[in-house]
Parts: sequence; structure tokens; C-alpha cells
Amino acid sequence: MTAAPPATLPTSTSPPHRSLVRQFLADSGYVLAGLPLALIGFVVAVAGISLTAGLLVTALGLPVLAGTLYAARGLADIERLRLPAVLRQPRVRPDYLTPAPGAGFWRRVVVPMRDLQSWLDLLHAFVRLPLALLTFVVLLVWWAVAVAGTLYGAYDWAIPRGPGNQDLSQLLGMGDGTAARVGLNTAIGLFCLLTLPLVARACAWFDAGLARSLLTGVAEMRHRIGTLEEQKRAAVSAEASALRRLERDIHDGPQQRLVRLALDLSRARQQLANDPAAARQTLDEAVGQTRETLAELRALSRGIAPPILVDRGLPSALAALAARALVPTELAVDSDLGTPAGRLDPATESTAYFVVAEALTNVAKHSGAAACQVEVTGGTDRLEIAVRDDGVGGAHLAKGHGLSGIADRVRAAGGTLHVASPAGGPTEIRADLPR
Repeated sequence: MTAAPPATLPTSTSPPHRSLVRQFLADSGYVLAGLPLALIGFVVAVAGISLTAGLLVTALGLPVLAGTLYAARGLADIERLRLPAVLRQPRVRPDYLTPAPGAGFWRRVVVPMRDLQSWLDLLHAFVRLPLALLTFVVLLVWWAVAVAGTLYGAYDWAIPRGPGNQDLSQLLGMGDGTAARVGLNTAIGLFCLLTLPLVARACAWFDAGLARSLLTGVAEMRHRIGTLEEQKRAAVSAEASALRRLERDIHDGPQQRLVRLALDLSRARQQLANDPAAARQTLDEAVGQTRETLAELRALSRGIAPPILVDRGLPSALAALAARALVPTELAVDSDLGTPAGRLDPATESTAYFVVAEALTNVAKHSGAAACQVEVTGGTDRLEIAVRDDGVGGAHLAKGHGLSGIADRVRAAGGTLHVASPAGGPTEIRADLPR
């Protein structure tokens, strides 16, 4: 399936009432234009199926059916173009089956018949008309009553009334005066006028809900399944990368020191009887090796699950990380992320810490930067992380590079990672995580 990438809605500078008016007009236009489109789709579907049934005994039945499916697809594409104005969501178009290059005529004819979405498009053309007719009539009547009732006082004098005619005000026992008649009709019109946006919204949602379920439901389901599979692969890849890195760090650091410590202790035991001074010096070296090994193990444990992150939250953990950074780092973190009410999910905190730690490591190793800035902001449902440096640039997400591990970890958490690093710098790494 092909789906438009999620995007942050631009901030509008127009007054709120203007956006409400636009939505009201969009809903009304969607419903009122929906009936002609539904009628066209229904006629195309009925005519196509009828011709197919009549010609099925001949070789012409299948091409007619294929043409009907393609026509229903075209009408479905028109509907998908209209949906974002009502649903306020990016347009989603399914990935239809396409004929193989060089396929013959009959293979091309059969392809749309093997596509589930093509049949759903045809089903939508059949079932849409009754609902479109209902919503069209409701909205049109509401519009008519709203306009006619609100302006009733302007044309009441022009309505002929005979001795036997009774209007609504008289039937309700409000008398036969002009004021009562105008007041009642105006009140009904104002009520319909005030509720017209809600009625238009409800009618548009009914129409759009049917279209979304039939025309984009399969594509959205496949997209969600694909996203979950990608997150699963990213999680496995990130876990494997973390284990390989941990194994390499232990092998290159603490393991080598422990081997040397064993050798030093063995040598000190041999020297103890014959040369106590040399044994004492060897033991002093062994104590130094022990301290360095403990320091390396503490550094490794901080990379896996730093105690300060668990105890005091993300702001304190990032402050400690920035203080240890080899490149001077300016840190800006929302303070509420460290409060009990604003604390993130532990998995999200761990991912955010990992992103900043790995990004600062890459800055120190590869960027040649003189300064770095880390900014962490938390919204209601998203956490945004930005790491910028003034280095030489050229960073990318290709496999085998340091940033690929960050990308896997972010995808596994359901987020996105963007890298902007032109040659010559500067570099910006931006991660967007769900809270």
C-alpha cells in the first residue's frame, strides 16, 4: 500500500472562526457533491454488471467486467481525494495489483479481478447511493429551513393567506398575529442555522466513514501490519547491535584487564617469597588494574541502564551525560519531564537516553565539532529530540555506521529519525518518539 507520510499540520495564523467556516463549507460541499458522484458510480456499477452477466457466455464478458472494475477504481480515487477535507487525515491510496511487463491482453484483463481492493471499490459504488441520498436530503432540508426561517420576516407579507388557511403559529395556539408568526418561523430558522454546522459534520462523517472503511480500510490495515513488522525488525536489529557492541566493549576492555590482573597476581605470588619489594609493586599495579576495570564496568553499565535515569528521570540523566561529553555540550530539556507527573514511560526514557548518548558519541568520534547542542521537548503525545553540532557533516544512516543503531532503536519504539548533515556541516539529528 502507498500512504502519505505523516506530517505535522502547519500552524494556522487565521482566526479560529475562519477554520470552522472552512470546515463547514467543506462538509457541506462533500455531502452535496456526493449524491451526483454516488449516482454516477451506481449507474456505472449496475450497467457494468448487467452487461457482464449478459455477455458472460461470450468472450466479451470478462473485458467488460475488467472495464467496470477500472471505472469503479477511478471513481474511488476521486472519493479518496475528497476524504482528507472531511477526515483531516493524509490521503491513503491502496497499492493495486498491476500487470507484469509484457503481459498479454487476457492477463491484463484478469489482473483487476484478482485484486480485493478492486471489488471493494465496486461494492462502494453499489452501497453508497442510499446513504448519499439520505445525507443529501437531510442537509439540503436543513439548509432550506435555516435560510427560509431566518429570513422569514423579509417575505412574510408576500405569502397569500385565505380565510381557511392556518399557519404553524395558529396550529400551535399562538394567535393569528404577524409578530407571533414571524417570531416562531425565525426561531426555527435560527435553530437550524446554529445547528447546521453540526448537521453538516455528522452527514459528512457518515458518508466519509463508509468510504474510508471500503476504500482505504484494507490499505490502512496493511500499513499498520507493515509498521509493526518494521518495528519488530528494528527492535531485533537494535538488540543485536547492542549485544555485539557490549560484547566488543567487554572483550576489548574489562576482559583484557582481568586477564592481566590474573597474570599480575600469579607473578606477585611467585615474587612474594624471594622479592617482597617487587611483589608489593606488582600488587600495586594489580590494584590499579582493578580500579580501571571497575571504572570501565561502571561506564558500560551507564550505557545500558544508568541508575540516575531510573532514580531521577531523563533531565538529570542527560545533564550527567552532557557533563561527561568530550565536546562542549549545551543542554535544554523540559523540566517537567523529571517530575512525577511528567515522567515518560521507562522504555521511552531509555530510548531517548540512548539516542542522545549515541549521538554525542558520534559527535566526539567523527564530527570534529567544537560545540554541540541537545534539545529535548515533550508535547502531549510526542517527545522530540534534536542534537546539533558544528562539525564537518557527512553523517548518514547507512548500515555499518553509528547512526544506523540509533535509527533501529527509534523505529523499534515507534518513532522516526531524520538526519540533516550536508558536507561541510552543520549536522542535525532529530528523533520523534511517542510518549
